Amino acid sequence: MSKTKSPIFSVASWIRRQPPKMKVVLAVLSGMAVLLFLRMVVEDHNNLFVAAEAVHVLGTCVLIYKLTKEKTCAGLSLKSQELTALFLAVRLYCSVVMEYDIHTILDSATLVSTLWIIYMIRFNLRSTYMEDKDNFKIQYVVIPCAVLSLFVHPTTSHILFNRICWAFCVYLEAISVLPQLRLMQNIQIIEPFTAHYVFALGVARFLSAAHWVIQLFDTKGLLLMALGYGLWPCLVLLSEIVQTFILADFCYYYVKSILGGQLVVRLPVDVV
Repeated sequence: MSKTKSPIFSVASWIRRQPPKMKVVLAVLSGMAVLLFLRMVVEDHNNLFVAAEAVHVLGTCVLIYKLTKEKTCAGLSLKSQELTALFLAVRLYCSVVMEYDIHTILDSATLVSTLWIIYMIRFNLRSTYMEDKDNFKIQYVVIPCAVLSLFVHPTTSHILFNRICWAFCVYLEAISVLPQLRLMQNIQIIEPFTAHYVFALGVARFLSAAHWVIQLFDTKGLLLMALGYGLWPCLVLLSEIVQTFILADFCYYYVKSILGGQLVVRLPVDVV
């Protein structure tokens, strides 16, 4: 006797059969529905940004567990961790000198744990590091972000150097996960802990983007004026949206694998 398929499995199967354009439409509609839900249930929308950083910390804790218990860093991109440490260090500096708050504490915790992960990959677990697969050229993202921050940055009353640093960490954060995605594309089979970590990054980026988008609607566009003038306000929002869409493909395959009862995530060649 054949087993009765669950409604969730049936919906997932129907989505898989849809053409790419329909999948994009469904993804956008789903994102809008989640944004509307968050707007209704979360009273203080600033909590979304705090939640985003908390989820990032949680994802980092998953990596720490992987490194300490399984004694392997296979599937992890050292370059992504180094980019993450770089933008966190710059953002922590900006937070300390510009607006010390709860984000400063969360960034400090995430930076310390990220530096520990880098140390483990570089030294203690070097033999399990997939250096040949971690082949993304990080200079192709760091240099453009640095150059862009020189020309497009906040127009607040802070000193110029701090404003440039603020812009640099925003731009770099948006694309810091690209080396990790490239590595996963190269190996195509992602073990559970790495998959959990990258999915947590996707959730964190979505919550961060949701914070900005909801604030934009709540203030009826006044948020853009508060951020300054010129291209900076638009690039802030664009950076938040870009980093969400960068991870959207992986999150889809992650959810698909979980619903299918698979312990590992299998990616097609062209997922990123």
